[in-house]
Amino acid sequence: MSLRRCLAALLLALPLAAPAALPGEPAPALSLPDASGRTVALESLRGKVVYVDFWASWCGPCKRSFPWMNEMAQKYGAKGLAIVAVNLDRKRDDADRFLRATPAEFTVVFDPTGSVPAAWQVKGMPSSYLVDASGKVLMVESGFRDDRKVDVEERIRAALGAH
Repeated sequence: MSLRRCLAALLLALPLAAPAALPGEPAPALSLPDASGRTVALESLRGKVVYVDFWASWCGPCKRSFPWMNEMAQKYGAKGLAIVAVNLDRKRDDADRFLRATPAEFTVVFDPTGSVPAAWQVKGMPSSYLVDASGKVLMVESGFRDDRKVDVEERIRAALGAH
């Protein structure tokens, strides 16, 4: 294929590219089943501040992030914070084993096909996105670091105060 044809094909494909989950941009769609098979859609959480976390059972930092997310859910759930943790394990048994050892006091949904992370441009585990009440991405965090917990909590508090 000629260089010109390659460039033309690339330019035609660009408008079809998935929206990125970048600060200031609308959050990409997210609609996945929870443990009971009920579909949880980000759109249905409009009006709440949503912390979307992508995780997997093999992820070491994810084991440390779950207690912190439980704490955030307890502190801010009644104030309008929803936490949606998107599991990316191919085998549900792996996720279930993780959740028995590290319980979640927030919504967990499952994406065994890995279809959602591409739209969100997930680059590693865990990756987290703070979405405001109108559906815009406020913050993107890659990884989970203890030295960032206070800053992220402050962003959550500020987002809750703004709506």
